[in-house]
Order: sequence, then C-alpha cells, then structure tokens
Amino acid sequence: MSQLVFVPGLLCTNAIFTKQFAAFEGLATCHTADTTNMTSVTQMAEKALDDITGNFALLGFSMGGYVALEILRLAPERVTGLALVSTSSRPDTDEKRAARQALIELSKIGKFKGVTPRLLPRFFSQAALQDEEKTAIVLKMGEQIGQQNFMSQQQAIMSRRDQRENLPSITQPSVVICGTEDVLTTPEESQESARLLPNSTLHLLEGIGHMSTLEAPEAVNQALLEWYKGL
Repeated sequence: MSQLVFVPGLLCTNAIFTKQFAAFEGLATCHTADTTNMTSVTQMAEKALDDITGNFALLGFSMGGYVALEILRLAPERVTGLALVSTSSRPDTDEKRAARQALIELSKIGKFKGVTPRLLPRFFSQAALQDEEKTAIVLKMGEQIGQQNFMSQQQAIMSRRDQRENLPSITQPSVVICGTEDVLTTPEESQESARLLPNSTLHLLEGIGHMSTLEAPEAVNQALLEWYKGL
C-alpha cells in the first residue's frame, strides 16, 4: 500500500486529520510528521525524511504546508504528489514576524494559554464557531502542544524561506485547498500557489475558515481522494 504523510500546523496534533485518516483507511498507509521540539522548517522536513522510508504522497496543513514544500525542495524524488491545505508558499511579512515575536514574548511570562476562545474567530468561520465539538478540538490541541513547542514552531515559521521560486519545478500532481473565509492563510495565497504549480488543481471552499480539515471534512476529503486516486 502506498504511503501518505500528513504534516500538521501550528499548535496542531494529528487530531486535525482525524476525518482524513478515516477517509484514507484501506487506500494508504498514513503517517503524521513530527513538528515538535524543532526551531526550523528545514529541521522538520529533514526529520520527516529520516523517519519515513521510501516514497510517499504529502499533505501539509497550514504550517505543515511550509514543511511539505521544504521536503519537496530537499528530496523531490521521494514525493509522488502534493496537497497544500490552508497554507501559503510566501514567507512572513515584517508585520507578521513582529506579531509572532510579540506572542513568543508574551508566552515567556506565563500567559500562554494555547488557542484561547478569543482567538477562535481567526480559525473558524462564523458558522463553525457555534460547533462546540470542533472548537474544543482546537483548544485541546493547543494545550497538548504546549508553550515550548509554540515558541519553537513560531520561530520556525518566522524564519521559513520563500518557496514561490521552487513551485514551478514541482511537477508532481498537486491539489491546493483553502476556505474562502480563511483570514490566516488567505484564498489569494492559495490561488498564487496553484498558479505557480504546473500540475495543480485548486479548490476554494465557500464560507469555510482556516481549519478546513475540521470545518469541512467532506469537501476536503472529496478533493483529496480525487487527487490521490489520480497519482
């Protein structure tokens, strides 16, 4: 059975992919890449390459998309296909870096609470905010990842490279998925990645926020299964 590697986002565990694991049961051997205890996207990519033997298809969610693109930069011959979900190929702006650094400094003085209820509107659409089961998953993942990993993941995100110049060389079948209400990694960023990838399909999910794998699992899974079966 072929392999599919899932790379989670900032403050995310493999719980972000529960519905996707179920959809791929019997179709692929699924792995979750480790994104903890490392301070660079390159370290995360290298660990995934070391941990998994052979070739694999690759799915990156949010920060995981940055790692997925770095894996492709380092070892394109090992990747059979690419799925970018709620992510971007751009580096951080100076404004975003400053905001991340402020959050890191805040977490150092004992005020880190993972994803707080106040922050949830940046993760979900207004409609999904009413779903207590989905919002509880996000809150719990943040608690499990913890302060130290939050700081190291933010450092990795801030220092990531601009991957746009590498996208035209990625000829593997690709799918790009994003919610139209995503304010963290905007639809425009996904449209840009899809334009630069020479063999890609773009799916914009109407009315869906950043946590698309949780908020719209059926639509995400449909796009992913179509992509995967075509590899």
